Amino acid sequence: MNIQQLEYLIAVDDFRHFAKAAEHCSVTQPTLSTMIQKMEEELNVKIFNRSRHPIEATEIGKQIINQARISIQQLNKIKKIVNAEQTTISGTFRLSVIPTIAPYLVPQMLSKQYSQFPELELIIKEQTTGRIMEQLLLEHIDGAILAGPIQHEDIISFPLYYEKFYAYVSPLDKMYEDKEIDINKVDISKVWLLENVHCLRGQIERLCKARSNRQHSTIKFESGSIDTLLHVVDMNPGITIIPEMHAMGLSEDKQDCLRPFKDFNAVREVCLIVNKHNAKTAIQDCIVDIIKQSVPKSMQNPSLKEFVVEL
Repeated sequence: MNIQQLEYLIAVDDFRHFAKAAEHCSVTQPTLSTMIQKMEEELNVKIFNRSRHPIEATEIGKQIINQARISIQQLNKIKKIVNAEQTTISGTFRLSVIPTIAPYLVPQMLSKQYSQFPELELIIKEQTTGRIMEQLLLEHIDGAILAGPIQHEDIISFPLYYEKFYAYVSPLDKMYEDKEIDINKVDISKVWLLENVHCLRGQIERLCKARSNRQHSTIKFESGSIDTLLHVVDMNPGITIIPEMHAMGLSEDKQDCLRPFKDFNAVREVCLIVNKHNAKTAIQDCIVDIIKQSVPKSMQNPSLKEFVVEL
């Protein structure tokens, strides 16, 4: 039996007439009659006495119909709970953010959340992409902000913005004199990188076309923090590559070390991802709106998607 059959039972009991019940349910009378007959066959009982006019339920039919009414009422309560969850900007939303985005985005998000949605509790945690995917698929978190695109049948992705890549060049390196950096001339062995757990590292390696030559690298240090890499570059020859939002937040003296890439439009896509079974649609829409308020409009241009560096 199914919900539709229960609704047909109730309609026939209410109208005491198959044709009127079918019209109420927006189906043909044969369809309604056939569905009820299948239910009777499944239960091996007669629910309605069809010889009576108007139609009456049998004694066991009355009990079944009463239980059907209770079941439909409970189902409607579930729908109301889900609808309230989807349309109310309150409650808790567990959000993970990758470390290369969190430092400059989370403070602005929290500020806007406090002022605009005081009843919403955001529980934010920094996690790497691999860990985020595990947690999201298990529904241990409600959503995540990371670098995309993410392709998974159980994940829905909402692009938020696109940020360019900038070179951060050591004053001790000869490239410091260049106003623009030619990505084709960058020696990967002189690029200070994040640890392998960070997706930004993989994107940088793709930028430098270095994956096939990784065994020749002479990298001596890998960091879990962009800021640590910047300090290393300040005192050692070489460069690191950082995303635009991080570049925008640098102090004035560090801005002197920033260089754009020559004739190179590569960007990384930052997106909010949720499990496709997530019911907190109103909250996720609210988070998307908060983030877009925190990011320059120039970085929200959908046409930039064609320049996204794959993970």
